[in-house]
Amino acid sequence: MTIVTIEDELRGAVEAWIAGDPDPRDRAELWALLDAGDEAELRDRFAGRLTFGTAGLRGAVAAGPNRMNRAVVRAATAAVAGWLRDTSTAGSGSTAGIGGTAGSGSAAGSGSAAGGGVVVGCDARHRSAEFADEAARVLAGSGIAVHVLPLPCPTPLLAFAVRHLAASAGIMITASHNPPADNGYKLYLRDGAQVIPPIDREIETRIGELGPLPEIPVADAGSPLITRHGDEVADAYLDAIIGEVGGKETPAELSVVYTPMHGVAGKLMLRAIARAGFAAPHVVAAQAEPDPDFPTVAFPNPEEPGALDLALADARRLSADLILANDPDGDRLAVAVPVPGGWQGLTGDQLGALLGAARLRWTAGEQGARLAATTIVSATMLGAIAAAEGVRYAETLTGFKWIARAADSMPGTRFVFGYEEALGYAVGDVVRDKDGMSAALAALRLAGEAKAAGSSLLDLYDDLEAVHGVHLTSQVTLRTAEPAKVMTELRSAPPADLGGRPVTSMADLSQRAAGTGGRGGAGLPPADVLVFHIEGDRVVLRPSGTEPKIKCYLEVVEPPDGRPLAAARQAATSRLAPLRATLESILAGR
Repeated sequence: MTIVTIEDELRGAVEAWIAGDPDPRDRAELWALLDAGDEAELRDRFAGRLTFGTAGLRGAVAAGPNRMNRAVVRAATAAVAGWLRDTSTAGSGSTAGIGGTAGSGSAAGSGSAAGGGVVVGCDARHRSAEFADEAARVLAGSGIAVHVLPLPCPTPLLAFAVRHLAASAGIMITASHNPPADNGYKLYLRDGAQVIPPIDREIETRIGELGPLPEIPVADAGSPLITRHGDEVADAYLDAIIGEVGGKETPAELSVVYTPMHGVAGKLMLRAIARAGFAAPHVVAAQAEPDPDFPTVAFPNPEEPGALDLALADARRLSADLILANDPDGDRLAVAVPVPGGWQGLTGDQLGALLGAARLRWTAGEQGARLAATTIVSATMLGAIAAAEGVRYAETLTGFKWIARAADSMPGTRFVFGYEEALGYAVGDVVRDKDGMSAALAALRLAGEAKAAGSSLLDLYDDLEAVHGVHLTSQVTLRTAEPAKVMTELRSAPPADLGGRPVTSMADLSQRAAGTGGRGGAGLPPADVLVFHIEGDRVVLRPSGTEPKIKCYLEVVEPPDGRPLAAARQAATSRLAPLRATLESILAGR
């Protein structure tokens, strides 16, 4: 019999973690791995700590610092509590002025160390409620008031509640559309948007400086500092998004199939649709209730092939006009429409252009300067639409934590619409994050208007391309264990041509000075992003914020120039194919 031994340094790290882990199941899990001599698994779990990526902490639910568990939630929340206490007393100076924490003039009122307290919510994933309870009790143990929303709840409701309750921060336990094994921890600042640098790095530093976890004070679940809210926050949210989007304004009734994808948005979405005056949709029965195992889909992301199969089957049977799908935490929206012989899903860029154009039309009578925003990896059509309407426009880094703040450095502007190509949309500024429910209401309003006029969403998109040109987009992904190395190589030896055409310029966003806005990356905060321009077309490369891979975004713009739209689209397609092939070849050699 072979006895497998764990290297002493690794064993010491594991045993030290076990000693401080508050969860008996997680402690037992690590002891079992030690007893089994599973060094490879332990090395992975102790390779480092989860860090704040594009959308907070995220990882598989399991024991150890490189996983999602109670110990990680306790440490992260204790660090957040310490940061809130320190910056609350610092007033408006230092990092307290980055929209992030309650200063001396904040809406305190709770008597807590962090002004208005912290809002806590969670989705229905495995252990989400447990992690939310841990976060609430750690905050209360630090003397900070806590507002717990009715659980589970959608992410947009949490983002809305931060400002609605004049809180200093918000914590949402969710892994959005990740696989069933995952969970996560999103942190919102007092402005209602997700945490940004340098605050996320400050909190990570504080996590590393924490003492033993058993020494962190944890309040009882019945602490007087913990307020458990009823339906009043959801009611306020529904009033706000309906007031922003507008209700049913046409007589055209739509036959709609809706799925919450086994997530937590379903009940609130149906309330929103009814309150806005739209007919009740048909709900995909097998996906109507929250289920952390997502049993009917291989991957609970409405972008993934097969995710809408059940919705499509119902839509065909009912001869529906529209399919709406939220992701499991309700912050994304997918839309599909009937076409001859079947159904077509709208891309994020297509729906972003449609909702953006509609939103600018709906708000045309408002006073003051309006702002529309998207990211540097999304299509540029929104910029063309905004320019034609005389509306301010900004491109930000990837992630709604940047999109939501696009107006912050543009005094006198009001954010009226923003989107990212990954099915995220913000219809107005009542929620400073992507919101799949208010976006669904906007899609219903626009589809209803189109049907009343004898048109369709695809007809409306044809009209946009006829005016602003064909904006054809695609993605190429390279999985690599060393994304930073690949980006360094591309910087040192950039391609001279792509798709058989010369690269006219390259922008390295890692060298940019801090700022906001601007097409092509001008004035953006520094980021590990490369932008290549090829005679008006564009390729953007960046490492993924959540996975070990390089993501490449391609856009080909073809002006119609008086030609039939089909001819312009064919010209764009013919340019995209060699561009994509060249990029795949370059990345395959890395």
